[in-house]
Amino acid sequence: MTSCHVAEDPIKKVAIFGGTHGNELTGVFLVKHWLETSTEIQRTGLEVKPFITNPRAVKKCTRYIDCDLNRVFDPENLGKKKSEDLPYEVRRAQEINHLFGPKDSEDSYDIIFDLHNTTSNMGCTLILEDSRNDFLIQMFHYIKTSLAPLPCYVYLIEHPSLKYATTRSIAKYPVGIEVGPQPQGVLRADILDQMRKMIQHALDFIHNFNEGKEFPPCAIEVYKIMEKVDYPRNESGEISAIIHPKLQDQDWKPLHPEDPVFLTLDGKTISLGGDQTVYPVFVNEAAYYEKKEAFAKTTKLTLNANSIRSSLH
Repeated sequence: MTSCHVAEDPIKKVAIFGGTHGNELTGVFLVKHWLETSTEIQRTGLEVKPFITNPRAVKKCTRYIDCDLNRVFDPENLGKKKSEDLPYEVRRAQEINHLFGPKDSEDSYDIIFDLHNTTSNMGCTLILEDSRNDFLIQMFHYIKTSLAPLPCYVYLIEHPSLKYATTRSIAKYPVGIEVGPQPQGVLRADILDQMRKMIQHALDFIHNFNEGKEFPPCAIEVYKIMEKVDYPRNESGEISAIIHPKLQDQDWKPLHPEDPVFLTLDGKTISLGGDQTVYPVFVNEAAYYEKKEAFAKTTKLTLNANSIRSSLH
């Protein structure tokens, strides 16, 4: 195997999605701004389309209307017969797939950046869906290097049984951008600045790639999902313990088997258990209470990418 992938096609069509979740306001605010003034996101020879994905949820400032738009881009939902009886987000997913897809086809957009906020203390996070994608590993390496010394973490959601069917998955190269902590329905200037910079660096990378720049082999540290952990519950299914103060805000930090993770109202501590050190993410995320997820356990690993260059040069 050679160390040079020269066969990567140049990038032509890019979309930036905001409002996939209508109460995650940084992406909504930026996309609305770029719809009015797009100078900042334009790059020579590149079509960059800002787009509000869930306008009804944005209008109500709620995560979704009927169901989570970021979980319905699977063949079953996208293939359902059009009907007013379908949940709003399933109908919307079909419209988005028509505009930016179809998923898994030659006509789909090259890259979709999907902008999200988290209430967890995760800082700048890039979400990767494929550990073997040289192009995205190179892009994430470029973004991480450009943001330094500000940390930028990579969350790898590749998993045999956890299938996400994300909004961005209709693109050839899906990129999730998650910045926090920020409460739902709130705009923070520092969080907005960080997300804006992430998009700037990503577009610069694409521009450089299209111009014929060769990116040498690189490696990035990623955090790969292992499993999601629910809150302890009583017989009625109600939460019986909350995130322990020593775990709160400690996303990406090592968590050992003996470390406390939950605290009951009578002061009892529940530790992680198991036999390995993990790295928690989405700790106490507000949107995940309904999904029965207190935090996700990840393991840290290194991904390597071959050098890449646009096939036009």
